[in-house]
This record gives sequence, C-alpha cells and structure tokens, in this order.
Amino acid sequence: MMASSVDARFPILADAEHQVAEMYGLFNRLGDGLAAPSVFIVDENGRIVWRYIGAHPNDRPSAAEIFQHIP
Repeated sequence: MMASSVDARFPILADAEHQVAEMYGLFNRLGDGLAAPSVFIVDENGRIVWRYIGAHPNDRPSAAEIFQHIP
C-alpha cells in the first residue's frame, strides 16, 4: 500500500473506481476521462481545510506547499 511505502502517518485514499472523484466533481473535469490531479487535506473533524485542484494534468502542488497546509 502507498501509505506504508512512504511511512505515512495519515490515511491516503485510493479511488480506483473513481467513486469519490465523481462525488467531488473531479472525474473528467479536464475532459480526459480521468480524475483531475487534486489534493485535499481533511482535519481530524472531517472538514476540508485545504484543497488544490489542477487546471491541467501536470498541475500539481509541490510537497512543500502541501505540507505547509497540514494542521
């Protein structure tokens, strides 16, 4: 699993059947039949505290940018 291979201390979602991507409006957002690259940080109360949704397939935040938003 990805979480264990990177020693993550938080859950990481694998959405192979794109159910969550569809619920969040991310699937086929770019017209390519895929989920748009995105990152959601959810706090311990289940609230989204930060999100990044890419404008094109290679539009992704840096690790540093992601880590600065982790509560």
